[in-house]
Amino acid sequence: MKPSFEKVPSEANASWTMLNRRLPDEIPFEWHHHPEYELTLTLNSRGHRYIGSDVQLYDDCDLTLVGPNVPHSWCSRELIDTGKPHVALVIWFSEAWATSLVTLFPEMGQIRTLLSAAQCAVSFSSEIARELRPKIEDMVYQDESQRLVSLLDILIKLTQDTAAQRIIPPEPAFVPEIIYEDARIHRVLDYIHANFASALMIPDLAEMACVSVSAFHRMFKRHTRSTAFDYIAKLRIGRACALLMESGTVISLISEEVGYPSVALFNRQFKALKGMTPTEFRRQHGHHFK
Repeated sequence: MKPSFEKVPSEANASWTMLNRRLPDEIPFEWHHHPEYELTLTLNSRGHRYIGSDVQLYDDCDLTLVGPNVPHSWCSRELIDTGKPHVALVIWFSEAWATSLVTLFPEMGQIRTLLSAAQCAVSFSSEIARELRPKIEDMVYQDESQRLVSLLDILIKLTQDTAAQRIIPPEPAFVPEIIYEDARIHRVLDYIHANFASALMIPDLAEMACVSVSAFHRMFKRHTRSTAFDYIAKLRIGRACALLMESGTVISLISEEVGYPSVALFNRQFKALKGMTPTEFRRQHGHHFK
């Protein structure tokens, strides 16, 4: 499954960004990447954390730093307190911001080691996560200058976590492709990601991009290094993988949910992309989710 490019929102009065994400129903599977580092504290939620090809369970107060352009997603399985929402407190900062920080302030030099370890990702110990939780929660209500001081304090504390676990997936790291600033293809990709389980017709997508069908095929291949058919199949099979790992839903229903009315076609495409059948995939990965 090809991760989508996410453009991280910027704030006019800040050199980095914080998002206070509260979701009453679920944290959805949204496979994506971006050039910024991402520090995420997940609260009142249990589910699965996907980073590169690494898949792990997460629980309340999960604190993880993901490196630049590493594909990732969280996907919730259940609320801990059903009267409250899933919470993800997300901090994004650029590599240039971190480099400038270390260059300007030698006292912050230890952050270099942390950022190097997080070229893929780092999962922090529960002790550090619990200690930093109130600091990160307080940042939601602070002004920009207070937030900056808090962030620097948090980063320094993270460098002292001797029990942190570096995440290095067994598969080669994802190499991001050039993101073309073409509003037409971004419009099409946004639509595909929102509707990949529906019946998508190439002529309709070409019309959306305001080009002929033949020009659409060339544009899509140039941008994604993939055909539209293969791209959609990867989205569908990627979502199917999440469903196979996070639920006991029968395979025929999963097939329908991700856009395959024919189970036979679903099985063929799944095996072509994953090298095993959906049943084998569930059996192999089931130990993560019992």
